[in-house]
Amino acid sequence: MNVMMASKAICITNLWTKCRLNLSGQLLSRIYPSRSLSRTVPRSTPMHVPMPYVLEQTQFGERAYDLYSRLLKDRIVCLMGPVSDSLSNTVVAQLLFLHSESAKKPIHLYINSPGGVVSQGLAVYDTMQYIRPPVHTWCIGQACSMGALILAAGAPGHRHALPHSRIMIHQPMGGAEGRATDVKIQVDELLNTKRLLNNILVKHTGQTISVVDEACDRDKWMSPDEAKEFGLIDSILVRDDNDTT
Repeated sequence: MNVMMASKAICITNLWTKCRLNLSGQLLSRIYPSRSLSRTVPRSTPMHVPMPYVLEQTQFGERAYDLYSRLLKDRIVCLMGPVSDSLSNTVVAQLLFLHSESAKKPIHLYINSPGGVVSQGLAVYDTMQYIRPPVHTWCIGQACSMGALILAAGAPGHRHALPHSRIMIHQPMGGAEGRATDVKIQVDELLNTKRLLNNILVKHTGQTISVVDEACDRDKWMSPDEAKEFGLIDSILVRDDNDTT
């Protein structure tokens, strides 16, 4: 009898301990929800978007291209994303390659960019002005800051935008710290860059420098119609349902 009573007492004690632990765990999860979530919710990982490939039948058999290489074969260059060192170098290399392939056939530059580094954007701009093939520019999505300047630098009459794209121009942004003389050097360079970019926009839009200065003083967002009126583009692309070609 004593043994049975002792075993029942042990079972009741264990059951009470489990209940107390469960209750304390629920209480802690209410007070510190991150503790419970950290065990049950996995951390999000960045998704990797694979590069699409296309297959082409040739006389030598089947050949696989990554999508951008296949577009390059049709003289299409994509400037997609922030204007960075890597993107600028890639676009410049593609423009120079297409220039060596043919100095007469046009190059089609598709732009969907929020802008980026001024010096890297000017590298693309100078290459566009240097090569002989006309560069037709196409705005899809957005062309902001340096993206808008590259868009406007396309061949006259061949600067296009899709109906719901957005174009934005503004003055360059920067910052400096350190000794007063060093800060002054950086400020002078920033102001020189502002004058340079505004003069480029004057060249390609036909606007006066005062109009460009006022427009670029703050972020100036434009619809395709407004960008056309300003002189940043020449036409807005709309599908012609009667065109069967």
